[in-house]
Amino acid sequence: MTTPETQQTEDAADAPVVLKKPQLFNEVVARTGLKKRDVKPAVEAALAVIGEALARGEELILPPMGKTRIVKSKELNNGASLLTMKFRTAKIESVARPADDDA
Repeated sequence: MTTPETQQTEDAADAPVVLKKPQLFNEVVARTGLKKRDVKPAVEAALAVIGEALARGEELILPPMGKTRIVKSKELNNGASLLTMKFRTAKIESVARPADDDA
């Protein structure tokens, strides 16, 4: 039997993780050591450039993120577009493991 508290915990575990813009800023600040006031305009500009390129139907090749191409697009009534994309992530280098002495 699941209690309401248990159900909420299970639902939270199944929910997809979402990275929002403020969290992106914080991650970039943590990785670069720059101040948030310096990071914010650069990240916003990069997101604008990416959004504009996608709106023009361009393929994106952005290492280490990966490669994106639009498979299908549909214009919506409000002037926005619905894009169906394929996204291929960059290859993750495997960590070299030391050889086992027992083998």
